[in-house]
Amino acid sequence: MAEQFDITPETPLERVIGAASARKVEQAFGYTLCGEMLGHYPRRYLDVGELSHIASLPFGEEVTIVAEVESVSERRMHSRRGFLIEVVVKDALGPEQGRIRMTFFNGYDARKQLVPGTVAMFNGKVGHFQQHLELAQPDFSVLEQAQDADPKPIPIYPATAKLPNKKIRDVLEILLDGVTEAGFPEMIPGAVLKRHGLLGRCEALRTIHRPAQVPDAMRARHRFVFEEALHLQLALVARRAYRHEQEAVNRQGRPDGLLARFDEQLPFELTDGQLLAGREIADDLVRGYPMNRLLQGEVGSGKTFVAVRAMLQVIDSGGQAALLAPTEVLAQQHYHSIRRALGPMAEPGMLGSAEQGTRVDLLTGSMTASKKKEVLLRAASGETGILVGTHALLSDTVSFADLGLIVVDEQHRFGVEQRDVLRNKALNPPHMLVMTATPIPRTVAMTVFGDLEVSLMRGLPFGRAPITTHLVPLNDERFRSRMFGLMREVVSHGHQVYVVCPRITEVALEEDAELLDPDAEPPVTGRKPAPKSDKPPSMTVEKMLELLKGNSAFDGVGIGVLHGKLPADAKRAAMVDFEQARTQILVSTTVIEVGVDVPNATLMVVVDADSFGISQLHQLRGRIGRGQNAGTCLLASWLPTDHPSMARLNAVQSTTDGFELAEADLEERREGDILGASQSGSKSTLRLLRVMKHAKTIAKARAEAESLIAGDRELSRYPALARSVGEWVDEDMQAFLERG
Repeated sequence: MAEQFDITPETPLERVIGAASARKVEQAFGYTLCGEMLGHYPRRYLDVGELSHIASLPFGEEVTIVAEVESVSERRMHSRRGFLIEVVVKDALGPEQGRIRMTFFNGYDARKQLVPGTVAMFNGKVGHFQQHLELAQPDFSVLEQAQDADPKPIPIYPATAKLPNKKIRDVLEILLDGVTEAGFPEMIPGAVLKRHGLLGRCEALRTIHRPAQVPDAMRARHRFVFEEALHLQLALVARRAYRHEQEAVNRQGRPDGLLARFDEQLPFELTDGQLLAGREIADDLVRGYPMNRLLQGEVGSGKTFVAVRAMLQVIDSGGQAALLAPTEVLAQQHYHSIRRALGPMAEPGMLGSAEQGTRVDLLTGSMTASKKKEVLLRAASGETGILVGTHALLSDTVSFADLGLIVVDEQHRFGVEQRDVLRNKALNPPHMLVMTATPIPRTVAMTVFGDLEVSLMRGLPFGRAPITTHLVPLNDERFRSRMFGLMREVVSHGHQVYVVCPRITEVALEEDAELLDPDAEPPVTGRKPAPKSDKPPSMTVEKMLELLKGNSAFDGVGIGVLHGKLPADAKRAAMVDFEQARTQILVSTTVIEVGVDVPNATLMVVVDADSFGISQLHQLRGRIGRGQNAGTCLLASWLPTDHPSMARLNAVQSTTDGFELAEADLEERREGDILGASQSGSKSTLRLLRVMKHAKTIAKARAEAESLIAGDRELSRYPALARSVGEWVDEDMQAFLERG
């Protein structure tokens, strides 16, 4: 062990705790510096309170005992999967030698740490089993000896088998002795600390790891939550300030241009939401700095029309627009829907076209080389006003005469590097409009998209039909029969049906659906695996196709297939056949989740709906009810009604309000997925900040960040804070911040 000395966050762990211990820490958590280890905060605390003797434990009450492990046994459970660890302990304090049994279900930590002779502190509620008292699933903390028992709260850390809680606490005890104001200077301005009643940095570090009482630990924890929120908001506000310092071309448009003609020919009135968002975007396009706006709205709220109007304003100003879509199916849909919306204005120079117009082109990876060359030449010359495409737009061969507006659809599917490639194809800083059909709660928008202006569209276009949603228990043959009967009935009335399956074909259980379908979102993103069940294997596209074709009720019914592994021509053909009603049933994966618009489709059946997340189900449901006829969505599952995963399906059944569902989805998902996959495993990961739980703290930090950075984007008045933010925003965090 190295000699103790004062440390800084950058001090190598090896210099303080020795090479062997430092190697274990690095293997367990990837930490190599003292500051990283000190940022390994407890996930909870064992509030010891008064110690009890085993011989006098009160039934039904929570107790804390110090005991020695006498015996350990393990057995498999019969009624459910897993194993049971049974530990018998005897009192390690006082003259009485009472004994009690403890049980741990799937107790991996107990199996590794509670060997005979081990002394530990246990905390739990006294129950009984087979007429004997017992503690079921108690918290425990291994001690060197019984006399080490301390009535202070015991921090419980995220731990591993090779680095359990006791060793983590030992390492932190050494580090905390070296924490000083000189090594860990305060970076939050004193006035901010005082205004929000926050502990200083060193006091908070000591208190969160060595609390005298649990409330003290919570105060320390709050300080670090605020610190993370402040760092994040400072980085976002600084990015917004930087963008406002850039110069952009004024895209004023003109009163007699394409936008005016487009508005005149619209066969319907724009909704209030579309008009408001349109005004906000139009105002952004004439400011002296680049627009960076998030347009979010319900599925089918008409975001594309708002984007087209913005594109036409830019074209009327002499610029071009590019629309980046995540899949070829969606790019094709956008291309055709924009051409339909513009009508003759999308066919300049052709017989019967409008006197004024702009060319709309499509660029995808599956196009022939000669076709690509024609499109590239038109974009480079300025002949093309709107270029719609997939990742093919990011190719080095793509150039523009004057790219003025970039529209990114379903922005979460693109990385920051990809969007930067497109930005760099513009002669001047382009305006950016990102769209999402996944409603985002205000707290998430403020946190994840804090440097974007946000336009919110709640209303649906006039004439959109209502959608009803029903759960279908597949383990009941009557409901299965009614489900297929409804599909046949819908087809017989001249309407069409989507059938969505989670997988294309049978695969190994550990293989992700995303690997099979490049266009698909992984099912139940960011969610822990559901408990094991006895339900049949999930339905696949192949099995469903076989099932439908083998059912005489569907004789003569056109059945199409669409998934991400099909060749591009086959995908397009499948969509054209469905759009033109040559096929009445489309069996698909989630490739149809966004952008697909077939007004005649009135029924959606999602098989094994429990495989999908709330937002994904809401997105899928948005593919129906897009015309005058009411839509019906069936969420089919083999799971019993009381299974935890059914709560998601009940939530989707209960409301069509995407914002309400977004809140429910957010509460269920892991925070890391909300804040960006790039954060997973990063040393700058938001360790304590939780978007929903800490919404008020985020809002306060936002206000402080705006005040601190006003007129001083570099934070020159607060060098310690500027340095801390700079260190905190590493490459992974920068990518996260640039998600917009």
